[in-house]
Amino acid sequence: MFDAADTKGAQTGLLAAAIAALGTAGFCPALTAWLRSVMPCTFTVVFGYQGDSRPLEIHDDFPQARRKVFVSDYVEGPYLLDPFFLGAVRPVPPGLYRLRDLAPDRFYQGEYFRTYYMRTEIAEEIGYFAHLPGDAHVVLSLMREEKVFSQPEFRRLSRISPIVTALMGQHWSGLAEIFATRAARKAELTGQGLDRLTPREREIVGYVLKGHSAEATGQALGIASGTVRIHRRNIYAKLGISSQRELFARFLASVS
Repeated sequence: MFDAADTKGAQTGLLAAAIAALGTAGFCPALTAWLRSVMPCTFTVVFGYQGDSRPLEIHDDFPQARRKVFVSDYVEGPYLLDPFFLGAVRPVPPGLYRLRDLAPDRFYQGEYFRTYYMRTEIAEEIGYFAHLPGDAHVVLSLMREEKVFSQPEFRRLSRISPIVTALMGQHWSGLAEIFATRAARKAELTGQGLDRLTPREREIVGYVLKGHSAEATGQALGIASGTVRIHRRNIYAKLGISSQRELFARFLASVS
């Protein structure tokens, strides 16, 4: 027979274990075990961010066959277009977010989603955002393969976000020093013709690949949507390409 008191007691015990593991290598497994007791998920991953430096992959529980797409490929360039990365460096207030709530208006038609994100084969990703000293940020993502998080499930996970983000902030309070120690490189776009684009054209490349419409891009940059379309045509002509897929491939090849 289902006993709600037993379930709550087990969750309290797992939370206590996560608190006890603060500052140790066992913290991430303990924290994600508690979160899974609150709401099941398929995978978890934790990334650290500071500016547009390459992210630090802190923890994950992906099977080896899936890790290449989620981690190895991600840190080589696609992260620059990721709504979670962009939310961290903006930054958004601490808390829990659905990826789709941070995404641009045409995200699901954008090349980041179509060429990279669809390869993850997950139904939904949500993430806890925590701010740290030294302008560093940590995002703990919960992912599901089969179905999205329902509104009641998301609300339940949101209610514990002050606890989750406080624990994240305490455990990773020295993340900025780790970035400094590892001399994390700032991503730069070089070669592939992108270095011949004007600064404004480079801006527009980013907006296009992230999934912003011409209207949303124009609003963000303070120019007319028609001007955005002219810039886009000029970009394609300069690069000798005819599709957003080709633009995405040039972008990834240019990240150094």
